[in-house]
Amino acid sequence: MSLPDSFSAFRIHKDDHGHRSGLEPLQVDDLSPGQVLVRAQWSSVNYKDALAGTGRGRILRRFPLVGGIDVAGEVVASTDPAWREGDAVLATGCGLSETRDGGYSQYVRLESSAVIAQPPGLTPREAMVLGTAGFTAALALLRMQDNRLTPDHGPLAVTGASGGVGSLAVDIFSRAGYAVHAVSGKPEQADWLRAIGASEVLPREVLADTAPLQSARFGGGLDNAGGPMLASLLAQTVGYGSVVSAGLAAEPTLDMTVMPFILRGVSLLGVSSASAPRTLREQVWERLGSDWKPAHLQQICTREIGLAELPPVFESMLSGGARGRTVVRID
Repeated sequence: MSLPDSFSAFRIHKDDHGHRSGLEPLQVDDLSPGQVLVRAQWSSVNYKDALAGTGRGRILRRFPLVGGIDVAGEVVASTDPAWREGDAVLATGCGLSETRDGGYSQYVRLESSAVIAQPPGLTPREAMVLGTAGFTAALALLRMQDNRLTPDHGPLAVTGASGGVGSLAVDIFSRAGYAVHAVSGKPEQADWLRAIGASEVLPREVLADTAPLQSARFGGGLDNAGGPMLASLLAQTVGYGSVVSAGLAAEPTLDMTVMPFILRGVSLLGVSSASAPRTLREQVWERLGSDWKPAHLQQICTREIGLAELPPVFESMLSGGARGRTVVRID
């Protein structure tokens, strides 16, 4: 396949002139090294992308880099025999838009170890509605199930439920047979959350109690907030329930006692979507393309944009104005 002389990419700079980002022309030789060259079709917008693109978070470890921690597309060239021209593939995390050029580009060059075959049950667009957010939610469920959590433990709480990770977790968890209680500070999103799988929608105040041990009401859950909300969720989890910490939208600290752990046997589990080992990534994506595929992807995908529209979407996300997922069409 012949390659263009240049192509568009959303590139992020930080130098003596400060932080800046935007579309610029690149050539293949400008991209980070790797064995697999992909013609990108879709990407997505995650909170981490918004921090990187605006310079409000220390995400990139070197500059300049192309933004975008997710990408789905088609292989156009590969020096690794495991991947052939025409293969439908995706990549999430693995250093994209952190230590190497990411997915906001018409062409992306990847290390073969980062490349995952697109599950047959997903289109490239659906794979990016999921992206890192859906992968994180599914990885959280896998970790809880590996820790022997079942629907019999009780409902799973999901904090930050109207965001990307939260909304996909609501759908995925309910699809897997769990009752889901969506915890959100946006009461206007209650009907939407019920429509994508929440059996109950609760205000943030249900996780405002600071007592070290509280009445047990949740089998466990997924927390995207950190801080006091995570501490309260753990204090309200039933015996041998499991809670996954996946974010720090409120704060990164955790000030609590060990009471839930030693009196109820509650487990606090972590997930790191960016550095998950390949075998685990393949397992999660296989589930996302089959029995854990969300039933409401179209409702959860609330925006579709092009590369040029990224800056205002970043601002909206960081100001708390985002709902669900935004996919990026790579023209």
